[in-house]
Amino acid sequence: MNNQEHWTIDKYKEYERNKGKRSKYGAKKTSIDGHTFDSQKEANYYEELKIRLQAKDIMGFCLQPIFVLAPGLTYKADFIVFNNNGTTEIIDTKGFKTKEYIAKKKVFEDKYNLKIKEV
Repeated sequence: MNNQEHWTIDKYKEYERNKGKRSKYGAKKTSIDGHTFDSQKEANYYEELKIRLQAKDIMGFCLQPIFVLAPGLTYKADFIVFNNNGTTEIIDTKGFKTKEYIAKKKVFEDKYNLKIKEV
């Protein structure tokens, strides 16, 4: 008995259109205000930060700042949040922690003496 799946032409065309659009961990890129975010979760957090800024709950925030960890090694956070009390938070929206992220997080926290807040 043959267990092959048979596709219609339309189903194959849909497969071809969507090929390569899904990330390894299922995150869906989302664009808001001309910024492209790696996931819907990150985009939602951006929307939350805009509301917090408008409500004057925070002084401001930066999108995707890059930190140099060593020559040729960088870490890109999702956000830096500047709180009203003068403190800052490094924010990373995580759905899945890769080995690379865990290693970079440790190096970042040791080098900059700051904690990364994962949401």
